[in-house]
Amino acid sequence: MPDLSEQVVDLAKRGGREPVVAQTLRSATAATLSYIAALWLTNVSAPLLAPLTALLVVQVTLFATITSGIRRVTSVVVGVVVAAGFSAIVGLSWWSLGLLILCALTVGHLVRVSEFVPEVAISAMLVLGVAQVAETAWDRVAETLIGAVVGLLFNVIFVPPVWVQSAGEDIEDLAARMRDLLLRLAEQSETQRLSVTRAEQKLDEARQLDQDITTVDASLRQAEESLRLNPRVKEGLLTRIVLRTGLDTLEVCAVILRTMSRSQADIAARRTGEPLVPPEVGPALRDLLANLARAVDSFATLITSQVNEAAEEAEDNLMHELEASRASRERLAQLMLTGVREHPRQWQFHGSILAEADRMLDELDVEKRSLRVMEELDRYSRERRDRMRRLRRKARIRVRSSR
Repeated sequence: MPDLSEQVVDLAKRGGREPVVAQTLRSATAATLSYIAALWLTNVSAPLLAPLTALLVVQVTLFATITSGIRRVTSVVVGVVVAAGFSAIVGLSWWSLGLLILCALTVGHLVRVSEFVPEVAISAMLVLGVAQVAETAWDRVAETLIGAVVGLLFNVIFVPPVWVQSAGEDIEDLAARMRDLLLRLAEQSETQRLSVTRAEQKLDEARQLDQDITTVDASLRQAEESLRLNPRVKEGLLTRIVLRTGLDTLEVCAVILRTMSRSQADIAARRTGEPLVPPEVGPALRDLLANLARAVDSFATLITSQVNEAAEEAEDNLMHELEASRASRERLAQLMLTGVREHPRQWQFHGSILAEADRMLDELDVEKRSLRVMEELDRYSRERRDRMRRLRRKARIRVRSSR
């Protein structure tokens, strides 16, 4: 079992790809600064609510910091308002406390403070439970505002990192696992006696890709959020669309790969002690799967390349691998057609392999990918125009009503 020093070193090494180390230091610093500011600006002897708010507000991304700060301040203010209303009508008793909590939680959901709904009730209870309601209410709001402002300013001055590189590395790792599985399936296609156990192992590996995609999706969501409202980023929208559509494509390919593995496992179970395909077909199937493996790898490089020259080279490599895959597919189809005529009971497996190869080639197609990216850019532009149009319409209505 590694000792404490080894764990610390490992944590430090992870700081380049994971927000653990950076976020720990940022949160601790922001909380300390907010406590100092609250001591200076308020009369509270121990304003611990300010550093607590800063801890909750300082998020991994600037967008999350802003949204979290707004919700946090809103929840406290709403809780104070609810408590002030209750204090003017009833005192603190078991039934008034229950009614207060019910009202505070209901209002919290109505104002949409998300994860800070319990904070509405907590603020209301703390304010209602003291003798000097007005003074306590102001102190609580002031501490919260100080913590939120300090946390926001901290992330504005020291802008959180952009997590695009780590998301790209995760996507490349996912594509590498898919590539390796395709290569192992290619080797398996020429095995003279394919065991059911080996075929099912590959199927289990293909199923594991679903969990891998879930992990990569979480990493990509963090990267997408880090691009929003970040002054470091110039083409955040395009980067988000390229990575998101790329992961969607890999997810479809993972499903296709799982179907391929399922087909090989099924045919292995039916042909105990026999080759997966006839000897003359095996090399062609191996070439097709190997070309698809390289195409998946090139596709991942294409969507994660941040430099134009690298992206152009990756696109050329992808087009070359897709052409080789299509040529291998045609050779395999001709050999399988001859084999099916001699052994009609094999037609289902052969047809499945060709169909899944066609689907994967279609998903990885360069022109289709470019079209998908353009469609997503157009959709975002339309949504932005519609949103601005609705805002202008509401503004005109308010101006007319005020006259």
